[in-house]
Amino acid sequence: MAAPGKVAAFRLPPLPTVGDIIKLFRLKAQKQLSQNFLLDLRLTDKIVRQAGELKNAHVCEVGPGPGGITRSILSAGVEQLLLIEKDARFIPGLQMLSEAAPGKVRIVHGDILTYKMEKVFPKHLKKNWEDEPPNIHIIGNLPFSVSTPLIIKWLENVSKKDGPFIYGRTQMTLTFQKEVAERLTANPGGKQRSRLSIMSQHLCTVENCFVIPGQAFVPKPEVDVAVVHFTPLVQPKIQQPFELVEKVVKSVFQFRRKYCFRGIGTLFPESGRLKRTEELMMTANVDPTLRPFQLSMSQFRNLCDTYRKMCDEDPSLFVYNYREELKQKKLRPLLKSTSQLEQTEEENEL
Repeated sequence: MAAPGKVAAFRLPPLPTVGDIIKLFRLKAQKQLSQNFLLDLRLTDKIVRQAGELKNAHVCEVGPGPGGITRSILSAGVEQLLLIEKDARFIPGLQMLSEAAPGKVRIVHGDILTYKMEKVFPKHLKKNWEDEPPNIHIIGNLPFSVSTPLIIKWLENVSKKDGPFIYGRTQMTLTFQKEVAERLTANPGGKQRSRLSIMSQHLCTVENCFVIPGQAFVPKPEVDVAVVHFTPLVQPKIQQPFELVEKVVKSVFQFRRKYCFRGIGTLFPESGRLKRTEELMMTANVDPTLRPFQLSMSQFRNLCDTYRKMCDEDPSLFVYNYREELKQKKLRPLLKSTSQLEQTEEENEL
């Protein structure tokens, strides 16, 4: 019996193991969905602990699959758990868990990349952005195929304070391929420093918590997996619109091994490219001979701020697309030769 005045800790009743659930419902990981199951509950407990104190919290788990992490989340004493699962084969096993925790679990059969999260949690949980994070968490063992597009989508939500971040600075605890996790947390000068490093670190505190060896998963992936924790910052390190920051950062890393001057040049049309690139780098006080991975966050901030001023003076700059110009350039000779061929045919007919 619980001590007077104390709420008894929630415990799941005896259930089939995750392995038994997989056998019972004949579940098989689908390679095209890059699915890998984590069966060791000690590891799922460890992942959930990285999220922090979950007692009475509201949690959204992404891609629960056979429900290993789901059990650990429920055992942490959450108030409500929302499960978003794209693969219908897992729903019966998750319903079994839902029945074992009456009133605590809601299952949604849907795709997290398109699922709207603005109204999934109670309004009273909402906090001001400057306050402590709300008692809301996103947790997930993400399939490798969706992890990068999904974190970019959520970082854009952080920037705009919408989606799951309409409630405040919602924290996320997610799994990634070890190499992607290293990119997310890489420091200037590190060989893994990339677009992901800047986009995540300018908006969040990003922590690489621990690595799970590939052999812990079924089937075993060819790479190890890392658990990464994100807490949105009160103030982004680059105070410009998400689309502008993404465009500048993408351009800089377009030619990763060359001097940053080369990538920054792709922000401008061919006519006047050299002059404008020099103007941007000089005003932003960035050494043009640095490689993209050597640039600090403050240098990226200066580049974005200066590029914003240039776009304000010439709005056509922001809509300029380097790849589109390149494509048109390659098409020109083809169109010219086609036109000449048509002209010759007409002359022959005459």
